[in-house]
Amino acid sequence: MDLTVLLAFAAAFFVFAASPGPDNLTITARTISHGAASGIAYGAGTVVGILTFLVLAAFGLSAAAAGMGGVMAVLRYLGAAWLVWMGVRLWTAAPVPPEARPSTRHRGLGGLFMTGVAMNLGNPKMPLFYVALLPNVVGPSLAWTQVAELAALIVAVEVVVIGSHVVLAARIRRTLGTPKSVRRQNRIAGGAMVGAGVAVAVAR
Repeated sequence: MDLTVLLAFAAAFFVFAASPGPDNLTITARTISHGAASGIAYGAGTVVGILTFLVLAAFGLSAAAAGMGGVMAVLRYLGAAWLVWMGVRLWTAAPVPPEARPSTRHRGLGGLFMTGVAMNLGNPKMPLFYVALLPNVVGPSLAWTQVAELAALIVAVEVVVIGSHVVLAARIRRTLGTPKSVRRQNRIAGGAMVGAGVAVAVAR
């Protein structure tokens, strides 16, 4: 694929991925509350959802996915309910500084990953993004070599975007040395997750 086309797609996708929204809020909130692995797990799920739509676009099924309103709505509401539930739990959690918490290893990371996948599969803007962008950037059809190039580009952009949010949130997490500061950050992060869930639920 021509370098100019790849750079145009990268620029458009970066704006799409880096813009404030429920995914980036959730990645930040989970990293602050539970550490970098938690934020990365959710972010990895969002990337899988995005790549799923890229594959659908390669088969010309993006428009069909956009029309699957019922299935997409169920996925969106389930993901939104999960975010709200996690946000409420975080809001009401005991204010324990990170260094005083018992090790939880990788507990709950699989659920976070699947939530990220569901949230993006249920995102009504995702198929429309590909339907609008791909024909104008790469033409009406995609070869598998082009799909591989775009997938690599998407992963590279998301590594930058997700990594930036995780690094920033991890730095904030390291400042949580007292129960008072932990309670404040728990409520900010919990409120952000509840807000993200509500935003996803009412998205059109």
